[in-house]
Amino acid sequence: MSVALITHPACLTHDTGMWHPECPDRLRYVLRALETEEFHPLLREQAPQATFEQLHRVHPKAHIDHILSIHPAEGEIHEIDGDTVMSSGSAEAALRSAGGAVMAVDAVMEGWARSAFSATRPPGHHAERAKAMGFCFFANAAIAARHAQAHWGRKRVAIVDFDVHHGNGSQDIFECDDSVFYGSSHQFPCYPGTGDVHETGRGNVCNATLAPGATGVEFRAAWAGKILPALDAFAPELIIVSAGFDAHKADPLAQLRVETADFGWLTAELLTVARKHCGGRLVSLLEGGYDLQALAACAAAHVRALMNE
Repeated sequence: MSVALITHPACLTHDTGMWHPECPDRLRYVLRALETEEFHPLLREQAPQATFEQLHRVHPKAHIDHILSIHPAEGEIHEIDGDTVMSSGSAEAALRSAGGAVMAVDAVMEGWARSAFSATRPPGHHAERAKAMGFCFFANAAIAARHAQAHWGRKRVAIVDFDVHHGNGSQDIFECDDSVFYGSSHQFPCYPGTGDVHETGRGNVCNATLAPGATGVEFRAAWAGKILPALDAFAPELIIVSAGFDAHKADPLAQLRVETADFGWLTAELLTVARKHCGGRLVSLLEGGYDLQALAACAAAHVRALMNE
């Protein structure tokens, strides 16, 4: 079995305006990096739009209706907050991003791929139950987790998050639900201000904080010494990865010093846990990463590790 790559051209039509870091070029650079010969074996699929039922397992109807009701005119931008904006193409892009996450789960559960990478935008891990924020509208990883539970009967699903920013949305949704594990390494203090090590939910939340300037040494130690053992003890039936690459030393939105190779190492470690507990089933969803060259290189290293499993 191969690795599925899920994306959609509509994700490029989410126009955030000039100078916004979460720009369409992010996805273009990732996809371009995955067009070289070594990535030809990827199973390339088009992300569907998430259904209302899939979204509603996580978000209340009022939130879904609000996001989908915003239709700026062509060339105009609607601000939800200072970071989070919508254009004429944003609603479909958000639906495709959530739908890609659902399709990635289906790919590994149906067995036509051993793992899947959903390269879509906008990202999702900052979206709370009823609040869009931090460039995110719908909580893609949470939607994928609930789909795995509701549609595929998975009782224990893990979300692991190596984005430099804490996934406050994922934690908000699952901190009182111990059927889902959430583990995150992130710079602290940093946006959005959550993710202290004392935030443990019902024992299902594992936060590892990294000080500004921390390198790949500290990054690997946080995972090897804390999050990976907690993930292993949880014994997940599916692993969902919030794959943000903004902990890279070149990224402009934070101050960690992680190297490209560190993301490849962590991907391989997560696959080891996946083989032990869930038949190798692992789903990865693109989150942050705002230096275009570093993002492309890190995404390639991540997918290369998935393919080498």
